[in-house]
Amino acid sequence: MDAEIIAVGSELLTPHHTDTNSLFLTDKLNQVGIEVRLKTIVGDDRERLASVFRAALGRSKLIILTGGLGPTEDDLNREVVAQVLALPLREVPEIRLRLERVFKRLGRTMSENNLRQAQIPEGAVGLENQNGTAPGIWIEHEGVIVLLLPGPPRELEPMFESACLPRLISLAVGDRIRTRVLKVVGLPESEVDQRIAPIYKPYANPATTILAVSGSIEVHLRAHAASEEAADALLAELADKIELDLGDHVFSAHGETLEEVVGMFLGMKEKTLAVAESCTGGLLAERLTRAPGSSNFFLGGALCYSDALKTRLAGVAPKLLEEHGAVSKPVARAMAEGIRKNTGAAIGVGITGIAGPDGGTPEKPVGLVFVSLADERGTQVREFRFPGDRARVRLWATQAALEIIRRRVRS
Repeated sequence: MDAEIIAVGSELLTPHHTDTNSLFLTDKLNQVGIEVRLKTIVGDDRERLASVFRAALGRSKLIILTGGLGPTEDDLNREVVAQVLALPLREVPEIRLRLERVFKRLGRTMSENNLRQAQIPEGAVGLENQNGTAPGIWIEHEGVIVLLLPGPPRELEPMFESACLPRLISLAVGDRIRTRVLKVVGLPESEVDQRIAPIYKPYANPATTILAVSGSIEVHLRAHAASEEAADALLAELADKIELDLGDHVFSAHGETLEEVVGMFLGMKEKTLAVAESCTGGLLAERLTRAPGSSNFFLGGALCYSDALKTRLAGVAPKLLEEHGAVSKPVARAMAEGIRKNTGAAIGVGITGIAGPDGGTPEKPVGLVFVSLADERGTQVREFRFPGDRARVRLWATQAALEIIRRRVRS
């Protein structure tokens, strides 16, 4: 059973809203062996929505429309679907009664247009919404299943899991689909592909996709098999070969972020960490403290943007700043050693650089970053030159720092 998702809403065509519902639905459908072959985003336009829906009827056995079930004039889904399928809309007394009870419980008067939500195409089944007023709709028409689900994720997700997924599981008779993601750091996308292409090319199943994401490379493996166990075995066979080739450049094989992996190693080794940040503006500390339990290893840090605070908080000697400048190896070294000494942490990390867009020179261009780590074994400093805008330079600087910590702690 191939599936198609039609996300409806003009707001999804702006830079201010993202369609996250399709990601949730794709994940859940894949788990039961239903593959999403196409996704379309359509604005609140009756003719365009009708055109997209008609095309979907000719190519997909499961069509899911999200959004467009509210009480306003631009909520078109139920009307357009009923029109294309030539099914009259009927008011369902049970849905109307539930709507009236919801508004009464809230102490509000129900507007007349809310009664549109009590109408569903003839022969369809209403799906109860425990977290809103818009009911979902299940339609079976000439061998095609059409689902209409509310747009807000807090309404769509529980409705799909409780009212739709069990029925779809009983109908899905194809292969199960399983995925695995290997996260790689320290290698460019081209080198990753050059190294592992001879490994994955002989495999039609699993299929392999290589993606460049923020700060790392991801190798996505996708397997089809009659059971989840068989699909997992196919994934394991190929993933093991790729991991063996890429070695310790693979930092995650089960979805962990780099900061989660670093936190795990610090906890295992019972090491504490403190940071002194300049150009990253506290981003490294923020990433390290995202996961619960970070207080077990992270002592804190200093956001020392100015030279004066580099001296006061991280113990950087004024003479170093005068001789070498704030963005330099000696200052990065002093920041790591100083924050370690001042906090009593097992590991100190210092970051200084030029994130841009201004402030660069021919000798010290925008994107130049120094990352230093100090521990009982000594101090190391690495120089990086990151391309891109300010946000990208800051992100890549923290990614580099986390990778330096990971390699130091695991060795």
